[in-house]
Amino acid sequence: MGRLFGTDGARGVANSELTCELAMQIGRATAMVLIDGKKKRPKVMIGMDTRISSNMLASAITAGLCSVGADVMQLGVIPTPAVAFLVKKYEYDAAVMITASHNPCEYNGIKIFQADGYKLPDELEEKIEAIILDGVTQPPVKIGADVGRLRTSEMPVFDYVCHLISTVEGIDFSGCKVALDCANGAASVTAPDLFTQLGVDCHIKSSIPNGININRDCGSTCLNGLQHFVKEYKCDVGFAFDGDADRMLAVDENGEVVDGDKVIAICAKDMKKRGVLTSDTAVVTVMSNMGFFEFCKDNGINVETTKVGDRYVLENMKENNYKIGGEQSGHVIFFDFASTGDGQLTALQLLAVMKRTGKKLSELAAEMTVFPQVLINVRVSQMGKARYNNDIEIKKAIESAKRELGDSGRVLVRVSGTEPLVRVMLEGKDEEKIRILAEEIAEVVKERLI
Repeated sequence: MGRLFGTDGARGVANSELTCELAMQIGRATAMVLIDGKKKRPKVMIGMDTRISSNMLASAITAGLCSVGADVMQLGVIPTPAVAFLVKKYEYDAAVMITASHNPCEYNGIKIFQADGYKLPDELEEKIEAIILDGVTQPPVKIGADVGRLRTSEMPVFDYVCHLISTVEGIDFSGCKVALDCANGAASVTAPDLFTQLGVDCHIKSSIPNGININRDCGSTCLNGLQHFVKEYKCDVGFAFDGDADRMLAVDENGEVVDGDKVIAICAKDMKKRGVLTSDTAVVTVMSNMGFFEFCKDNGINVETTKVGDRYVLENMKENNYKIGGEQSGHVIFFDFASTGDGQLTALQLLAVMKRTGKKLSELAAEMTVFPQVLINVRVSQMGKARYNNDIEIKKAIESAKRELGDSGRVLVRVSGTEPLVRVMLEGKDEEKIRILAEEIAEVVKERLI
């Protein structure tokens, strides 16, 4: 992780850790690094989610970009994957998304995409950090006609929705009864129209954002409401998005959660059957459930495993032209259609499998057995987070748990790339045993790092 950028952009409490001044500096440095003298007047687009600080930070970044001569198109509220798609479609030089994804409203963040729709590689993020933190290069000062211009457009949302519809062309969704939880976030401006256009009978919740209710007791981080909603309205399936709509978790017709591992398993099996799964391979992270690997083995699907973070999944997919990959948390990448995780795209692909097979989601999900898994998020100080890798007592606690589990389970403890957390995850056949061991490790982490 860099000094400003974590695994998913720069993120922090808005107007405290992520200030307007820093946002303006990121805007200037981004234009300098991405363009690097190639164009006199580069073009950068900016999208944002619905949180109250997004307009403030978008304005600051816009000011920074325009001050060094970049033209800016503000997209307004729009999902992150839409920004990744549109920067390539509109042939812009770069794009910025203002979002803190699944985090509460007081947080915000800055994600940057290159002209090809992919997130910045580590080396470019490091150059931006060097300009801002080390002053290795001074941003040029533009005056008069050389100052960047600002424009807006009403077409981006329309173009993005049309793109999503094109990915399920020829499939008749009439008769599907679907619940949508938009997390009071960016999906609120796209999902209702998208699914309605496809002939789906939609029942929508959490789609009235007010700036502070994004992800609050709703969306992919809080599924209780959607579970009840699906059963109340007797829906075939429910889809829950996060604040910027780059992830999705599903709920079957019985109100049971279907996580990212199961979604990838269901879709990968369908893709293999249709002959569109490159090398019969899916890409997941080390956090994926042991049941996923058993499912893939039973169905002749190969698995590539990466570090935690959808950027690492995508790197592997790009290198090998694999077609599907993602995370248990609901970040799923369909490489034929997107350069990043896309919650609404994932929902459409899963719904398409249901239509092709004629099976209920509960039937499809039951094909993968889930091993019990315990995850404890331990909030630590920033100093504690930095000390984690060198703490001997934590290492001893982890090794002790591994010895006790042996081949019947696994232990994975890691520092969050986006929050001040250490995530303690244990998995195995004996749920009570892994819970006790997870709590023991979490207690050591608290003692050592708070």
